[in-house]
Amino acid sequence: MYLALLVIFLQCSELYAQDKVFTFNTVEIKVQPSVKVRNGAPMSIICHADISKSADFQLRYNFTIFKDRKLVFMTVADTGEARYEIPVARSSDTGDYQCTVRAEKKTRSSDPVHVWVAGMTKPILTADKRDVLEGEVVKLRCELPEEEPPLLFCFRKTKMNSTPKETCVPESYTNFSELEVSVEEGDHILQFDCFGRRNVKLEWEESARSNKTFVTVREPFIKPTLTTVPSSNVTEGDQIQFECSTAVVRMRDLEIILQKNKTILNSVQDKKLLRYSTVATLEDSGEYLCKVEQGGASKTTKLNVVVSELFPKPTLIASMTKLDKNKELILNCSINGFQKANFSILRKNSNGDIPLKSSQSLKMRVNVNDTGSYTCKAEVKGIVKESRPVRINVYAPVSKPTLSVAGGLPEVVLGNPLQLICHSVMGTPPKTFRFYKGDEVEKTVINDTYATFLDENIRLNDRRGYRCDARNNHSSGVKSSDVLNVTVIVPVRDASLGSVPYREVEDGSETAFLCSVREGSWPILFRFFKKTDREVLLFEKVEHADRAMWHKKTMKRQDTGTYYCVASNRANVDVRSRPITISVILAAWKKGVIAALVLVTVAGAAALALWWFLRKKKKAKGPSMEMSGSALAANLTNEKLTRQPSDGDYYPGSGYIEDSENHMKSADESKGPDLESAEVEYTEVEVSTLDPHRGSLENRHSRISGHPDAT
Repeated sequence: MYLALLVIFLQCSELYAQDKVFTFNTVEIKVQPSVKVRNGAPMSIICHADISKSADFQLRYNFTIFKDRKLVFMTVADTGEARYEIPVARSSDTGDYQCTVRAEKKTRSSDPVHVWVAGMTKPILTADKRDVLEGEVVKLRCELPEEEPPLLFCFRKTKMNSTPKETCVPESYTNFSELEVSVEEGDHILQFDCFGRRNVKLEWEESARSNKTFVTVREPFIKPTLTTVPSSNVTEGDQIQFECSTAVVRMRDLEIILQKNKTILNSVQDKKLLRYSTVATLEDSGEYLCKVEQGGASKTTKLNVVVSELFPKPTLIASMTKLDKNKELILNCSINGFQKANFSILRKNSNGDIPLKSSQSLKMRVNVNDTGSYTCKAEVKGIVKESRPVRINVYAPVSKPTLSVAGGLPEVVLGNPLQLICHSVMGTPPKTFRFYKGDEVEKTVINDTYATFLDENIRLNDRRGYRCDARNNHSSGVKSSDVLNVTVIVPVRDASLGSVPYREVEDGSETAFLCSVREGSWPILFRFFKKTDREVLLFEKVEHADRAMWHKKTMKRQDTGTYYCVASNRANVDVRSRPITISVILAAWKKGVIAALVLVTVAGAAALALWWFLRKKKKAKGPSMEMSGSALAANLTNEKLTRQPSDGDYYPGSGYIEDSENHMKSADESKGPDLESAEVEYTEVEVSTLDPHRGSLENRHSRISGHPDAT
């Protein structure tokens, strides 16, 4: 019974679950009254879920609303819609809104909707002071309490009847900004206001202007007065006194400065009056400035002063400005139209002027060390004036120059440039050097001690000498060097190697190697090499000629190989010949001895073989054996006669023929009548004896031609 009830309950639950089927069609955001709302107006963010259900059953909805991905609202409802009410919309409510709806185990999110709250709240401006002195600082604060950063704050400063000056300050993390404004000279009543800006979707939105704040400015001191005593028009030598004064509210931190051309002449602190006295000179003419400073306030007054000339500058005249060593120099100092003055003549020096004489004129015999600038000074009523400097140059004569080659030796390789150095030890610079090739001037150089010349046009037929001369402003004139003759070295070219005899040399004989070059300056170093697995130097020789010979007294079989020579001279260029191959062969007499030994050996072997053969035949018995022996002897004889002499290994002699005839005769005596016909075939044999001398020559020729060293 219980089992039946359980089955019925499960089936009913399954039917009930199948009836609660739903799906989300859409989830969307709606904004009322619109997506663009004025600042301060009410605004509603509505999240609506459109759902399809299998039957009429109740669902619980969880709504979540986000602004710029940050949670701003949550609620649970029985219907498919939720409202997020904003009674007063501010610019901070601008952003992208999105909602998420969750029912049972299903969740759906809407697309984001951008809401723009147009307009900004009016900023609030405050100032820390309303009454200030010139030079003081006013601290301003502009605040947008209902806005969110980042914001841009712009402060405006307006003087009476002038265009406002605007200063903008960005603030990334606060909704307010502070600015310090300095009160300048001439400011009386200042007006300040501010406004804010923010960036929405790459567009700037600006707030209304803030409240206006007024600041009253008072002068801490009056503009200073600047006067001179006796007046602003004075003459050189007169005493002149400057006075600068002001009226001040408070004395503390007050400073008065007197300056001319940015040079401070005098200053006082915490005083209302400054005095400065000096003896007037022409250099004192110009514009003077008195400046009063206190805190950040500053006021100035200018005065122009003219100083008349008491006497003109003196003039220094020299008898000569360029003169030789040990010559007499006269210096005279004078003032045009003015004689009553104290004169002195000085020499200029980097460490200070050197007084020479307290007089109007100076006579001296000069040396090289007297070269320099000279001036004179004149003093009247305490006013000292200096003349323009006069440059005096004293010259010592140049010494005879020396001409040398930069490399040291007076030679040059053909095709290379030649660098010459002309050097003059003595003499006052600057010096003028001239280079000559033959009688033609090649180059002129001005230097202190030496000069260089590069001749890049060296030819083989150049036989002209080089020389140089030197001169300066001394009256002695030009000094010339000795003539320098330079040897032109021709590099070695086209080396070749030969030998006598050529290519083949008999063992034990003498060989001459000849190495020659097509051209090259003497002396020439010739070196002979044999090429193996390494380079082996065999012989070297220095020759004042274009060839060198090397005699090798005895050549051996191990001297077979490849030879070459290398030639070089002072041009330091090695020229290598083409290699030649030398073969060392046996001498002729050695070949003859070897051939004779071979012939004797072969003849002895043949005689021994014949003796053994005849002995074997004599032991044979019976007619058939004799017949066979005769036939064999005849065949051997024919075989020997048909051999070619070019064999060289074996030559038959007359003794062999005689032994064959005797053998055949003995056989004839013992033969019967039936063998008569066979007898004719063996007895009619003629053997022509070879010429022993001819055979020996042919054999020798055959052995030489077959030798590995034969050619």
